[in-house]
Amino acid sequence: MKRSFCMVVAMGAFANVANAQSSVTLYGVIDEGFEMISNVKTGPGEGKTLYQLDSTSGALGSRWGMRGSEDLGSGLKAIFLLENGFEINTGKLNQGGDEWGRQAYVGLSSTTYGSVTLGRQYDSVVDFVGPLGIGEQWGGHRAAHPGDLDNLNNSFRTNNSVKYTSTNYNGLTFGGLYSFGGQPGAISLNQVISLGAGYTNGTVALGVGYLNVRNPNNSFFGDNPTGGGVTVNNTSPATNPVFSGYASAHTYQVISTGGSYKFGAATFGATYSNVKFMNLGDTATSGPNPLRYVGTATFNNAEVSGKYQLTPAFLLGAAYDYTTGSSVNSTLATVHDSGAKYHQFSLGAVYYLSKRTELYLAGLYQKASGIDSTGQAAVANINALTPAAGNHMALARLGFQVKF
Repeated sequence: MKRSFCMVVAMGAFANVANAQSSVTLYGVIDEGFEMISNVKTGPGEGKTLYQLDSTSGALGSRWGMRGSEDLGSGLKAIFLLENGFEINTGKLNQGGDEWGRQAYVGLSSTTYGSVTLGRQYDSVVDFVGPLGIGEQWGGHRAAHPGDLDNLNNSFRTNNSVKYTSTNYNGLTFGGLYSFGGQPGAISLNQVISLGAGYTNGTVALGVGYLNVRNPNNSFFGDNPTGGGVTVNNTSPATNPVFSGYASAHTYQVISTGGSYKFGAATFGATYSNVKFMNLGDTATSGPNPLRYVGTATFNNAEVSGKYQLTPAFLLGAAYDYTTGSSVNSTLATVHDSGAKYHQFSLGAVYYLSKRTELYLAGLYQKASGIDSTGQAAVANINALTPAAGNHMALARLGFQVKF
């Protein structure tokens, strides 16, 4: 009897240790906002003001997920994360209907060597440079660079990927990602390669990222189940005129860097990205090319920003973003893509009711000029919105966010 009692006690103690070594955490954000958007295109040459509720485009965007880990000993853990995005006004899933559209991965993490994860994940530009732009701070998804052409605001995820992230070496972190194309006999078709590094030390933060995507029409921009690839999405001027006409690019490349410096209650930041849609005209493996573009379309984007912590509960922010596109050649004599330019101004204010709840107000104004990827006069296109009827568009958003 005594022996049985001891065994029960020992088993109970082992169970407690096992429970202490494993954990699963549920978390999420509900971010709702009222938006007023000017000059939304409703017909040829016609623009009207739109009033709407939206829960996808705040500073974080509505989401919920679960993360877990199991201690395997000697500083090694098994880890996983599942996260989806949703629209609270309709209950629908975002990211094209993916159940775990934001992130879904499993892997191993070491306190000495870093982590290796497999699944649907963020690229290194998102990881190391994205947090330095206002779109990942107080500006929200609408404040992304036009069309989120450099993916700093994480509009596109990477499927079928293996990712390495280092431990923190006195403020320095680095990592890389590789996505398998999954095509028999063609290892480079649809593949994604990304590398990046970041450094944080007191008042200074720096980041650099590189992204190279083969056949981006299918492997990157068409990464959701109902996205239909860019063959459907990006050839429609109503979707993304900033770069939709370049769906036939064989390679999409982003080189980006950014930094911030904190001085008392003020923080100054800047980002720069060079974006290329290379080898246009790959209709066999990428996408359509109705305007018969050839060569490379290049964009350069620069953002400067500042924010000021007026009180512990009240933050103010302002930013200016400039995007310029190169001219692009076409074999059609009637097509003259001279490149487009976009000026975008952003203002924001955040009031923290608690550590988990905040009210915020954001305003944006964008103006376009030149000829865009559709071969037409460039129109304003604030991120993830129907393009404007003309070259200018303004937005105001009053939002409420709760984290759990």
